[in-house]
Amino acid sequence: MRSRVLAGLLLVTAAPLMGQGYRLRIDNWAQAVSYRGVQQDSIPLADTLTGPTGGPVTSDGFAVTCPEGYAYCIFYRPGQEQRANPVSSTAALTAWGFGIPGLSIRAQARATTALGSSADWPGTEPWGQLVEGYAQYVRQGLTIDAGRQAVTSRLGYLGFDGGQLILRDARHGLDVSGYGGWGLWTGSVLPVTSPELNPLDEYRPPERTVVAGGSAGWTTSRFDVRATYQREVDPSVSYFVSERAGFDAALRPYRGLTLSGGGDYDMAQGLWGTVEASLRYVTPTERINAVVGVRRYRPHFDLWTIWGAFSPVPYDALDARIDGTVLKGVQLYVAGEAYRYDNPAVQAPLVQMDTSGWRYTWGARYTAPIRLTIEGNYHSEFGPGAAARGFDANLRYAWRQFLTVGLEASTLDRPLEFRYDDATAHVYGGFLYYDPSPGVHVELAAERYLEDRNRPDAAAFSWDQTRFSARVVLTFARGADLAGVPPAVAQMPTVQSQ
Repeated sequence: MRSRVLAGLLLVTAAPLMGQGYRLRIDNWAQAVSYRGVQQDSIPLADTLTGPTGGPVTSDGFAVTCPEGYAYCIFYRPGQEQRANPVSSTAALTAWGFGIPGLSIRAQARATTALGSSADWPGTEPWGQLVEGYAQYVRQGLTIDAGRQAVTSRLGYLGFDGGQLILRDARHGLDVSGYGGWGLWTGSVLPVTSPELNPLDEYRPPERTVVAGGSAGWTTSRFDVRATYQREVDPSVSYFVSERAGFDAALRPYRGLTLSGGGDYDMAQGLWGTVEASLRYVTPTERINAVVGVRRYRPHFDLWTIWGAFSPVPYDALDARIDGTVLKGVQLYVAGEAYRYDNPAVQAPLVQMDTSGWRYTWGARYTAPIRLTIEGNYHSEFGPGAAARGFDANLRYAWRQFLTVGLEASTLDRPLEFRYDDATAHVYGGFLYYDPSPGVHVELAAERYLEDRNRPDAAAFSWDQTRFSARVVLTFARGADLAGVPPAVAQMPTVQSQ
């Protein structure tokens, strides 16, 4: 109900603006999930027994945790079956033609809820969220955005309420941009003051951060270079939350050969973040695509958090990948990476652990002339604390370009080094895609998860679950072909270059 209300409100609000042209896309999604519940239980410390591994257990074999100084121990029993029915609807609108050439309005809103669920489902609160909503003015060499928006760069994704100005010189391949406003929470469309972030309590900044940044780039047929700067300030204390700068470069000395790299520097902490370089080669026929790269990664944390005090340890990595079309309709690929962490400079004489790891994957895809596609791959990785390996495969058949049906299956083994609950999961299911018209897209899917936990106690019960999902995407347009893009979008340099 909330999903339909939000989509309807967006359409009604936009109706007066649709005098010339608009494009509205409403993406409705629903899922039904049935999964194992757990129930916390306790037992007096005096009633525990010694288990097969030497630790305390209950009389019926459940391993327990006994906090020091407490008379009771806690553990988890299998609970009643839980059912969840999350529903979401996302409406995206672009409207233009207001008598000012190049002016358009963009909005994207999302509504979520859980209908008849016996347990809370993550991401359903708050029920309504404004993902973006801004006015854009585009003229030759100039773009102005005002409202809720986001910028992406090598420094990450940043959402904010404010403005952005972009200037371009297409003749010389130059561009410069600047933006500023009030920041949104990292990885979210909510401000830091939102009640939904209450679990952070007093650890949150009391006010929204003030963000500012910009970038400058130069693009030619042989090379690209770009410099980026971004800062966030907590106005309650007039102090930096973060201040970083980055650069990216790509060189194309010969046809098919590209050397690229970049890095970012944390100016607030005086540390280099992630720095990488790669060399890519694509054959003239584009049958072979190979890339090899090196990377030094260090995570970034805002200054107001406590995580930076733990001196995050960086790691160095070497990776490579090659894709090739060996026969007509047959594509193969293989990729791998090896990495090693720096010395953490801590003393732990009773613990021995690896500081290096690796991962790799290989796979194949076959596309038959009868519109049948078969794809499968294997992946494996081993690193500090855990490992994983598994297969996944899918088969799909397209019938008359408007109906696609398929089957999929996968398996995953995940042994853990420092605790119980080594998991083995098997997944199988099927899906259907139906496109009866350019403005309607329907998806149906069903999946069965078979998951077992390898434990030496009675808590090694099954975590099997079943999921059904349905998705309906409706697209409405006026003044533009449903298969095309609005005129204001077509003026964007990224679209023109493509």
